[in-house]
Amino acid sequence: MNSTVEVPRGLAGVVVTETQLGDVRGREGFYHYRQYSAVELATSRGFEDVWQLMFRGALPEDATERAAFAAEIAPLRHLPAAVRDALPALARATALSGPLAGLRTALSLLGASAGFRPVYDLSPDRRAADALAACAAVPTLLTALHRLGQGLEPVDPRDDLPYAANYLYMLTGREPEPAKARAVEQYLISTIDHGFNASTFTARVIASTGADVAACLTGAIGALSGPLHGGAPSRALDTLDAIGTADRIDPWIRERVLAGDRIMGFGHPVYRTEDPRSRMLRDIARQFGGPLVDFAIEVERHVEQILAELKPGRELHTNVEFYAGVVMELCGLPREMFTPTFCAARVVGWSANILEQAADSKIIRPAARYSGPTPPEPVPTLD
Repeated sequence: MNSTVEVPRGLAGVVVTETQLGDVRGREGFYHYRQYSAVELATSRGFEDVWQLMFRGALPEDATERAAFAAEIAPLRHLPAAVRDALPALARATALSGPLAGLRTALSLLGASAGFRPVYDLSPDRRAADALAACAAVPTLLTALHRLGQGLEPVDPRDDLPYAANYLYMLTGREPEPAKARAVEQYLISTIDHGFNASTFTARVIASTGADVAACLTGAIGALSGPLHGGAPSRALDTLDAIGTADRIDPWIRERVLAGDRIMGFGHPVYRTEDPRSRMLRDIARQFGGPLVDFAIEVERHVEQILAELKPGRELHTNVEFYAGVVMELCGLPREMFTPTFCAARVVGWSANILEQAADSKIIRPAARYSGPTPPEPVPTLD
């Protein structure tokens, strides 16, 4: 008897497991981390607070608990000598591909150097320790690979700086302005987790095999690198550059929509209303102000009008990538670091999902429907 179940392409809307980590309610334009609004967390808490929430189920209750978690993370930012010494060669080897490609190898090396073992064989505490170490090291790896690729020496992490400020410091070699550090921190918090997106699902599939944390994260990074997933922030900003001036918005957008092209930074597979992350980032961008922000808001207005006209009933609005690119540009991040910066946040959400999946020993093993020539055909013989 055939026990397979037909499902939509891309598993759209299919529930594959239960999670206590959060959810996306697309029709409402709302998403949450555990029991808290993710946007409210981004506007009221620091990155480390939300990291603790995702890993340990609760926000720090006071300044002492917050400081204890920060002190636990800080030494993990420093790379083992074996990994640090390998980064120059790795940066050269991935010069054409960029830091995200280098991170896949660097994170595998980190896991091997630290002796990460399959999560199937570990206690929950040991799994969490491996995940904590990997998350703390990712910003150091990314910024070192970027700087080495630019012919610069890596900047060692500072234990006294919070996660976002330390990331910018390692990237530029300068302590960031508080407003820019906070803007990047809010972006990072807002992108820690977002339901069962492609990279999160990839991480959980690998975790279901019992593989080690580094293996799970490496697979997730590979999924994130795709332009239909995490690779869009710089492409959305490239769209603004290509349009150039306000008088070109309508003809440029109409031509591409009528040609069937996707407008990067617009539309989302889950939201049927405005992406709450986009709304928050638009507000952050407005606080900075300037020509880029004004132009982005004007483009958003025109694009939504054109999409409503040419694709009625579709409810296509800006997604997180559109204003994420604007905010990161305003904060001085190079465009080749937009998706890696996304990764520096999402690694915490991936790791929380890996830990949750590791508690369930059932391997994820779906089926596919064969659609090729009817078997069995005789194997042809060679003349």
